[in-house]
Amino acid sequence: MKVIGIDPGSRFTGFGIINVKPNGYDVIDYGVLRIKPEPFHIRLLQIYEELSEIIQTHQPDVMSIEQVFVANNPGSALKLGQARGAALLAGASAGLPVEEYTALQIKKAIAGYGHATKEQMQQMIMLLLGLPKIPQADAADALSIALCHGQAHKVVGNTQNALDQLMKETNNQALAYRGGRLRRRRR
Repeated sequence: MKVIGIDPGSRFTGFGIINVKPNGYDVIDYGVLRIKPEPFHIRLLQIYEELSEIIQTHQPDVMSIEQVFVANNPGSALKLGQARGAALLAGASAGLPVEEYTALQIKKAIAGYGHATKEQMQQMIMLLLGLPKIPQADAADALSIALCHGQAHKVVGNTQNALDQLMKETNNQALAYRGGRLRRRRR
């Protein structure tokens, strides 16, 4: 499964694409879109167009992005929300499903600590993905978001596989693992 993680911003938008394999991850591409200092609506168009091109080139299976958080500066929060909207539109235009994660979920998945610093996250991404050097902060954030989804996907898949094996062993086909819970299988 190929995952594109997006760290949207009105001046810098990070992207990271990984391939999730049963025994690890391959980094496909990552970087930062440097948004030109144009009128704001032109910046949003640039985010949309450049991300659309990256999506078309790499053909990911899913987009992962950080959920909106409340910022101290309402103007900054609005701009971030609009940049996020341009990124989501690029994914939706390509028909990608979108998964959203909170900053706390991402930090716990990568560093094991929900209040990890940017530097700690960059270091962990370099180590976990075997990168030759520490990636720039926005690219590291995007890779973190993609890796968070990759890990969540593996956990759900492993849990379902274990449940399937248990059902085979017990000949009990009445249960399934969906949405993080053990539920009765629909007939």
